[in-house]
Amino acid sequence: MIAALIILPSAALAADAEAGRRKAAACVACHGPEGNSTNSTVPTLAGQVATYLHWQLLLYRDKRRVDAQMAPIAATLSESDMADLAAFYETQQPRPRGSKTEPTRVAEGRRLAALHHCTSCHRPDLSGQQQVPRLAGQDLDYLLKLLRSFKAKTATDLDGLMTMSAQPLQEEDIVNLVHFLASLGGKP
Repeated sequence: MIAALIILPSAALAADAEAGRRKAAACVACHGPEGNSTNSTVPTLAGQVATYLHWQLLLYRDKRRVDAQMAPIAATLSESDMADLAAFYETQQPRPRGSKTEPTRVAEGRRLAALHHCTSCHRPDLSGQQQVPRLAGQDLDYLLKLLRSFKAKTATDLDGLMTMSAQPLQEEDIVNLVHFLASLGGKP
């Protein structure tokens, strides 16, 4: 693990976003052109934090994050491929997902995000940083599935913080938080 922490920053510095664009051709079917997914259960990668994306690919490759579609793809990627893809997607502009949100749920979700200190890790605008993903503007269905998975302990994150943070949430809290996050748009 320590070796990965040392290698990852240097790999990110050497990343080639243009090479990442070419390598991303295989990702378009699920994640959409320039990483803007049109599938409500698949995350938009456009504008996502490069370090986070690189870590996720490593987790898929090492079978620490499980997904039947992503694992075989990640298994074929080199460290350079991962860094290039992450650099490319980070430079893309996310487009609004068009999730239908309810104003009362958005307001309650905003309150819950403050109460649970979501902005401490995900930043005040929820745009993400380092190994922490951008949540702003992801699709409601995707966020709902992900947050429920953290609550059920079927999703994992690098340090376990999200799994731990999701435990006090009730189903209504999860739905409200997701309405708030989905209402935020892409990269501010």
